[in-house]
Amino acid sequence: MSPKTLESYSHDVRTFLAWIQDCGPQNPKAWSRQDLVDHMAYLREEGFAAITIRRHVAGLRTFARFLLREGDIDKDFTADISQQATWKRLPKTLSGDEVEKLLAAPDEGKPEGMRDGAMLELLYATGMRVSELVGLKISQLQLDAGFSIIHGKGDKTRLVPVGDVAKERTRNYLEIARPALLRGKVTDFVFVTRRGGGMTRQAFWVRLNMWALSTEINQKVSPHMLRHSFATHLLQHGADLRAIQEMLGHADISTTEVYTQIDRDSLRKSLDEHHPRG
Repeated sequence: MSPKTLESYSHDVRTFLAWIQDCGPQNPKAWSRQDLVDHMAYLREEGFAAITIRRHVAGLRTFARFLLREGDIDKDFTADISQQATWKRLPKTLSGDEVEKLLAAPDEGKPEGMRDGAMLELLYATGMRVSELVGLKISQLQLDAGFSIIHGKGDKTRLVPVGDVAKERTRNYLEIARPALLRGKVTDFVFVTRRGGGMTRQAFWVRLNMWALSTEINQKVSPHMLRHSFATHLLQHGADLRAIQEMLGHADISTTEVYTQIDRDSLRKSLDEHHPRG
């Protein structure tokens, strides 16, 4: 293969590995076709062009063949994948009740629990990406004004409102839990561990799943599901699509429009369940 192809395929693999650390099984032998379909849906939601996604699939097919040959996986998780499946795949979301259970799960009697509660609350309150959450610096929080400055993809900056509950939980964390975790160490990161450094995406994914398992949520939960839930619930309660686009940091409104399809599905379900001739 040409050097350009090697560079492109390597980038595709790194992108997939970064995503799977947040949203899928850590053991390659557990990777499935569904994980790849979910990953393709994520890329489309992030605004990747169709031709880029097709190339991405090609790179991952080659990667899967390599892993199979090396004995790192037992089956090809890219087998029988179709591009059409990626377009029909809608973002997974949590219901309002499931979000409430998840946000109430962390034990706020401990510094780690108070931190996790603030992270979950802020994630759902703003719709930011998990990479934006763990990379958040103290200077980006404007809690008195009720906003957070988010540095997103492509070095783009956006201003996102922060609700009252998220402000309160974040303030409590900053005043009580953060100093207890840092124990005199200094860092600009908002969310920290006992080692004195910033929280990582991988560590937060593990914590999120731990809290989800402690509730009655009967599905695998990822940080991106809270972002999807944020957008879907706003739309269901009458928020303007352009406002949601701005808060999510989507460059193209067509990327945000996927949530209108989810809302149409919920309307269809309501009609089927409640209309006498549904």
